[in-house]
This record gives sequence, C-alpha cells and structure tokens, in this order.
Amino acid sequence: MKKIFSNEIFLGTMIAVLSVFTAFVSYQGAMADSEQNKYEILGMQQLNDGNAEYLRANQEITQDYNYFDNWYINEGERPEIASYYKDNFSEALNNAVESAPDTVWTDDYYNSMYADATGLWDDSDTNFNLASEYDERGDQLQLVMLIMALGLAFVAWGSLVNEESNMRVLFSVFGTVALLAGFVVYFTLVPAVAV
Repeated sequence: MKKIFSNEIFLGTMIAVLSVFTAFVSYQGAMADSEQNKYEILGMQQLNDGNAEYLRANQEITQDYNYFDNWYINEGERPEIASYYKDNFSEALNNAVESAPDTVWTDDYYNSMYADATGLWDDSDTNFNLASEYDERGDQLQLVMLIMALGLAFVAWGSLVNEESNMRVLFSVFGTVALLAGFVVYFTLVPAVAV
C-alpha cells in the first residue's frame, strides 16, 4: 500500500484529478453565483413592479369610490350624469355592481383589483426562493472546492518529498482522503436547483 501512495504515477494522477475536479466545481460555483444574481435581480424587479401595481390599484380603487358615490347620488334624479360616472367604473366595479349592487366592496372586488400586484409578488417570491437555492448550492460548491484544493496541496507537497519518505505517503493519503471527502460532499450535500 505504501508503494502505491508513494508512486510518481499515482501522485501525478491525483494532481490531475484533483485539479480538474477543483476547476469543474469552481466553474459550477461561478454559474450558481450568476444564477443567484439573476434571480435576485428578477425578484427585486418583480417586487418593485408589484409595489407600483399595488399603488396603481389603490388609485383606481379611490377613483371607483368617487365614481360609485357620484353614480349612486345621481342615479335617480340625473341619469345622464350617473351614466357618465358609471361609464368610468373599473371593470372590477362594473362586475361587482352587476353581480351584487348592495354589496359592491367585497373581497372579490379587491382581489380582482390587486390581482396583478399579487401575481408579481408571487413571482418575486418564487425568484427569491430560486436565488436562495442557488446561494445554498454555491456555498456547498465552495466547500467542495476548499476540500479539493486542500487535497491538491497535500498531493503536490507529497510529490516534492523523497519517494522513500513516510511524509510522502502521509501527504498522498491525506490528498486521497480529501478527494474522497470532496466527492462525498459533492454528491450528497450539494443541492440541485429545480427551475
């Protein structure tokens, strides 16, 4: 066993495998960071758009209150003025008046008015959750990269030590353990992100 761990070909192969896997994991980590950034920006954009849509809906609701009051006041005595205000109702208010004129301001009305804002907020939450998943993936990939780089350092130092030295074997064993630990962490702890 000592002969295998101190062998030049074994050490060279370990250096190559550790280097390639470290580079591969580093690339995946960079891609995870990029995706995290992308989904955070999308989430913030949709959150801002949702807030703007919410404010727009509030203004439209306020207008609906005014139009409804003026329509209601003028409906019996001045139908032409009442008609003007009714023509300016939002679609949600028209639907509410047609379906239940005595109970206009229902949850259905408000849900309809805030539907766009709510949809944008839901999309924002989805994108923030994806960003968080990519962040977790990136963190675990950084751990794998650290383990692999440590293993690479052990094997590199081992290759510099005399072939008969016990330190060479020890460094080679540490490098092998680091490689196996890196594989275990990569295949068991690095989460996949389902988009």
